[in-house]
Amino acid sequence: MTNPTTLRRSLAAAITTDGSMTDPAWRTAIETVPRELFLGDAVYRMGHGERGTLWEPVHRSEMTRTEWLELVYTNDTWVTQVDGIAATDAAEPIYGTPTSSSTLPSLVVRMLEAADIHDGDKVLEIGTGTGYSTAILCHRLGEKNVVSIEYDPMLAALAADRIHAAGHNPTLVTGDGLEGWEDEAEYDCIVATCAVRTIPRSWIWQTSVGGIITATLGGWMEAHGLACLTVGEDGSATGRFTGETISYMLARPHRRPPRSGFYRHSGQSRITTVNPELLQDWTGRFVAQLASPSAEFLGSGGNVVLLDVATGSQAWTEPAADGWTVHQHGPLNLWDQVETALRAWQNAGSPDQSAFGMTITPDHTQSVWIGTPDGPSWQLPA
Repeated sequence: MTNPTTLRRSLAAAITTDGSMTDPAWRTAIETVPRELFLGDAVYRMGHGERGTLWEPVHRSEMTRTEWLELVYTNDTWVTQVDGIAATDAAEPIYGTPTSSSTLPSLVVRMLEAADIHDGDKVLEIGTGTGYSTAILCHRLGEKNVVSIEYDPMLAALAADRIHAAGHNPTLVTGDGLEGWEDEAEYDCIVATCAVRTIPRSWIWQTSVGGIITATLGGWMEAHGLACLTVGEDGSATGRFTGETISYMLARPHRRPPRSGFYRHSGQSRITTVNPELLQDWTGRFVAQLASPSAEFLGSGGNVVLLDVATGSQAWTEPAADGWTVHQHGPLNLWDQVETALRAWQNAGSPDQSAFGMTITPDHTQSVWIGTPDGPSWQLPA
């Protein structure tokens, strides 16, 4: 019969070998915390259906103990909730958007190492989720130094039970993580396990001077960048992106509002020589999102569709003999904005995100730049 301790050690060894983990203290935590405790009795496996991504529930009761433990200790993200429906409550595959998951352990550790957490640091975790990463933090820092906040009451209750069963009793809060948790401030580190469109002002106020905020910037084009920001005495923050291809679900208050449908309008047409396929590049799409932060990305290859959620403006491209034809309709010329940004990125040498930085001023204006703050820059939405 498969031994969970052996599987944990094998997992820790694997993510050390691939370079995701370098700190022996985090390795000890991965070897110790029982991930099976945090996955419950079912997860979703991603599949494909006629209408897109299909989520198939995988129930523990339908597998042998060995099969279940081997699933648990693969270095994968396992979705545990889709549109608020827990995998344990799903009897058949469903369509929808993941709303909670157990992040792959290597990513958990990469985030924690990027945050430069040290023994004795007090950490606020935004997004308790299943509670697995919370338990990892407790093992390293001690429960008195860990505060974790979860938006979803059902998830928060489940996570609390599992964290307590693992022998830890940190401060657990049910509420809006974008507001932080002032009662336990100040924090040496804030680590977000959800993506945000902008850094909330409360996170800066609740972080000690010299403390670090580690968060993934995301948006409605589903582009992401992991930033580590150091808080200054004047309420400012600055730092750089790690360049890692890390993505998280957007915080629920930052998600795109629903839309009823989409119809392509011809609008005004012109030729563009900027390849729309640049939006398939990890950094290229991130740049496009910076240029049009309220736009949604659709399409693929040379057939790109941008739809502005705020104004209804749209841009779409199609291959042409001498480049690509772009059609723009509405009050915003979306492709003009994206094209200008992509050219600036190309003129800078098309660097990956490790060349990008971010500045938050004392009045909370937020901008992302390439190279230095004086380089090409884009302001984030307020």
